[in-house]
Amino acid sequence: MSFDNAYEALIDAHDDSRWAFGSGFEDPLAGVDTSVPSGVDGSDLAAYCLMLGDDALVLSHRLQQWCTFAPELEDEVAVANIGLDLLGQARLLLARAGKADGSGRGEDDYAFFRDEDQFRNVRLAELERGDFGQLIAVLLVLSTWRLALFQRLTTSGDPVLAAIADKGVKELTYHRDYAAQWAVRLGDGTDFSRERMREALTAVWPYVDELFTAHEVETRLVESGIAVDPAAVREEFDGVLAQVFQAATLERPDLPGKAGIAGGTGRHGRHTEAMGYLVAELQSVARAHPEATW
Repeated sequence: MSFDNAYEALIDAHDDSRWAFGSGFEDPLAGVDTSVPSGVDGSDLAAYCLMLGDDALVLSHRLQQWCTFAPELEDEVAVANIGLDLLGQARLLLARAGKADGSGRGEDDYAFFRDEDQFRNVRLAELERGDFGQLIAVLLVLSTWRLALFQRLTTSGDPVLAAIADKGVKELTYHRDYAAQWAVRLGDGTDFSRERMREALTAVWPYVDELFTAHEVETRLVESGIAVDPAAVREEFDGVLAQVFQAATLERPDLPGKAGIAGGTGRHGRHTEAMGYLVAELQSVARAHPEATW
């Protein structure tokens, strides 16, 4: 999706990237063979798709909060584009989850009618909205990590997940490049902008290690050729960020990882305080009018 049509996508009556509870959109996987590959546990595949889908859904919601707050009009459109891309990925992955576990649940069921502790996104995606520097830091880290995962998922043993990943690679390449360019612009800019970028990286870095810690579902699906071991992309992630930090004259933060809660992290439904407020806002209309159509 180009800069020129980001807002058109929100108003075009024939464009299914317009997504809200009660909109009555067609199943994004309609007509696709969604049978679970032989030898694969459908519940595990569904759980994995929820992890990846929740990452995209929650970050997309955070990005929409930047509408009218970005520093320039061009960035309003860019952030809107990225949010729409992630929302599209979330729709596909949540729909895949409902097919894989045999529940028949749709994207609305997963997005609007789960409680906070049933979401499986990494905690970095949910952090309370900070300044523009923090937006760039979050987007740089998550898009670099997610792109590396999706590049490998294009050869997943689940053809549906592989196709979703293939489409996502093109989008995530832009997301990463956009964030990297802004990181360099801020880091190698004025003393003030450099300090804001440094503070942003300090705020998000404790949540980085969580991205590379495999959940037991991921471990099982790696063995069956469906998922990617997140630890396997750490070297690529570090290499990409090293190049960005060098160009931005920034230092890699040297900070310990954020401890989990009761032995779990976002993948286990253990979230930060910010997540409860985010879910309440995301689900407010659907919870108030559960049978509504628009």
